[in-house]
Amino acid sequence: MGRVVLGGERGSGTILMLALCAVVTVGALAAALLAAAAATRHRAETAADLAALAAADVVLGRRVGDPCALAAKVASQNGSRLTSCRTTPSGAVVSVTVRPPGMLATLGDAAASAHAGAAPAGNRP
Repeated sequence: MGRVVLGGERGSGTILMLALCAVVTVGALAAALLAAAAATRHRAETAADLAALAAADVVLGRRVGDPCALAAKVASQNGSRLTSCRTTPSGAVVSVTVRPPGMLATLGDAAASAHAGAAPAGNRP
């Protein structure tokens, strides 16, 4: 008996492989975008922490100057923009934003806030 060839399925493996490659490529791009978004959020959190610590140093007398001006300088040096700064008797509270790279910028900035200062007297070791 001879071999039967179905002409309608010829080349279907190529189409399936192309579809699989497209799915893998889209998945990899989505993963890269999520990673970039997470990195931007972490950059914002780090910049907020460092800006709050710098402002708290001024409030607590460890440095001289304007606490919010120093917080803005530190935030800028860490690739962010200071959006708010409030001092308290024991420290400072700051908020910053970071612009994400590439096409993520169309989704908006990443924001973070931080508080730094001396612990309340009852909570000190």
